Amino acid sequence: MDMNHYLEVFIDESKEHLQALNENLLMLEKQPEDLGVMNEIFRAAHTLKGMSATMGYNDLAVLTHMMENVLDGIRNDKIQVTTTLLDVIFLAVDHLEAMIDSIEAGEDGKRDVTDVIDKLQLLEKGLHPEEHQTAQEIAATATNMNTSSSLQYDQYERTIIEQSREQGYECFEMKVHLIPDCVLKTARVFMVFEVLEKSGDVIKSLPSVEQLEEEQFGSEFTAALITKDSKADLEKKIMKISEIEAVQIQAVDLTHQHKLENTTDNKKLESSHLDKKSGSTSKTKKKQAKTASKTIRVNIDKLDILMNLFEELVIDKGRLEQISQNINHADLNETVERMSRISGDLQNIILNMRMVPVETVFNRFPKMVRQLAKDLNKKLELHIIGAETELDRTVIDEIGDPIVHLLRNAIDHGIENPEVRLASGKAETGKINLKAYHSGNHVFIEIADDGAGINKQKIINKAIAKEIITSSEADLLTDEQAFDLIMAPGFSTADTISDVSGRGVGLDVVKSTIQSLGGSISITSAEGKGSTFSIQLPLTLSIISALLVEVGNEKYAIPLSSIIETAIIKSSDIMTAHNQPVIDFRGSVVPLVSLQEVFHVENEDEHDSEFVSIVIVRKAEKTAALAVESFIGQQEIVLKSLGNYLTEVFAISGATILGDGQVALIVDCNALIK
Repeated sequence: MDMNHYLEVFIDESKEHLQALNENLLMLEKQPEDLGVMNEIFRAAHTLKGMSATMGYNDLAVLTHMMENVLDGIRNDKIQVTTTLLDVIFLAVDHLEAMIDSIEAGEDGKRDVTDVIDKLQLLEKGLHPEEHQTAQEIAATATNMNTSSSLQYDQYERTIIEQSREQGYECFEMKVHLIPDCVLKTARVFMVFEVLEKSGDVIKSLPSVEQLEEEQFGSEFTAALITKDSKADLEKKIMKISEIEAVQIQAVDLTHQHKLENTTDNKKLESSHLDKKSGSTSKTKKKQAKTASKTIRVNIDKLDILMNLFEELVIDKGRLEQISQNINHADLNETVERMSRISGDLQNIILNMRMVPVETVFNRFPKMVRQLAKDLNKKLELHIIGAETELDRTVIDEIGDPIVHLLRNAIDHGIENPEVRLASGKAETGKINLKAYHSGNHVFIEIADDGAGINKQKIINKAIAKEIITSSEADLLTDEQAFDLIMAPGFSTADTISDVSGRGVGLDVVKSTIQSLGGSISITSAEGKGSTFSIQLPLTLSIISALLVEVGNEKYAIPLSSIIETAIIKSSDIMTAHNQPVIDFRGSVVPLVSLQEVFHVENEDEHDSEFVSIVIVRKAEKTAALAVESFIGQQEIVLKSLGNYLTEVFAISGATILGDGQVALIVDCNALIK
């Protein structure tokens, strides 16, 4: 069977199982007695092991199997959940993730995991290895232990062992430790197996014979032998071989063995056992199976092609609507109207297919925060809010790295050390809120910490020293303008640059990435209280509803999501405040912005008019009135980039092609309000 056909599915499902492991392990750390969480962890590891073995990735399967043994001990109350234990399991998951990444990159997925396997074996035996222990120390510790079997036997192997004992034979499990600097390990393994085969029949080994032949193991291996020789005789024969450091021999105790679920019946039995423990019902399982059968995986490239074709359809639909209006034929008008409704429904379906919850990005951060907090000796709580908020897949793929950088900055230089926090009257545990929410046609992502905040004067002094601004300009800066300076290339206020990050280092990259997505980033901070980085992103990068307006001799599109309402006011109602034209909008003073002046549009028919057409737009709590010449009407438009040569055009987020072939620029209302 050609397994390459299933490779993409294997990678996708493996990532899902690894994410489930990460999430549930974090939950287990907080709720070590929760059997339901433990069963979910075991199920994910077990499934990943089976998939890996089926696809032929033995290193991945062996590591997952060793991890599964520890998890099985936890759920059977033989091993206690501790921080040290979870550190080792997280380390194993990190190795698994690296293997999957290797496979995804077209490599073989092989990795040296000797150290973590040694630690997992100690955990299985009830010890808690420290991170600094070497494989040699672990092996030496294990030598002095009277341990239970580390191999697991399927039904066929169990039957052989039982029948052999009835005929006077015994089954021994031998764990052979080679000296740390052993050369030609495979040759030593061959010599050991030669001795064993003269004494009886080897029925199982760990790692497998193939892995042993390819030297894919650390400093130890285990073999099960059916023989009539005694333990003492076997030990004497094996220890005669040079470069053997120690050997542990024990009789196999089948009463403490857990069967490997290699058959369908065994898998069903285990699944039933797990569901019974976690309170699941057969009705729920049937419902889940039914839901799963209605789900398929679609390559994102295919969705991109579908979206591009639909964009062309939207442009042609606009052209057809214009022709219909000019001809004014009843049947044609009816057909075009029906086509518009159908294309609108089709658009919603395509856009929803591309929308992905931001939790696909957010769910990797708790584990990262946990590890960084340990590395920096800080106490941290990460609160994720609005993870169900959806974004276009193309935006999701790009936003992960900027958020990682902002989180690392917040942890390293935002949150203070516990003793500093206590001295300043704060709780020793710092808090970081990662929040996502919709607002109009945009998604906002906020990273807020209750740390030390940003020192405005320190930023200004550094900016003056780097000749980014002058002293006279510094006096006029608002807080927000001062904080924006830290996103200048190479700007940093950090006294020392750590391995994690320095607040300000690399923020120019964060800013440019977000701007390339059509978004923006702003900073607010109160010294001693904390900082908030707010990222604004477009909901989608493709099709939006907009109001077409005329400004002079040109047409512009204003996104409907930013519009509160439209109106026509008298020119005499326009007032002036702080040298800025304003109007009275429902009892509030709203600034009036002339698009003709902002975009320097020429108007051949320019004359004083008694009335002015305005569009009231909003960004968060701020509003503004945009003065235009006339309204054309609402239309679905395809948002197109201005290209690499026009990257920073003020208040223009893109362009669209209208039905008559004309190009209309799309107004960025947020920039105008700011």
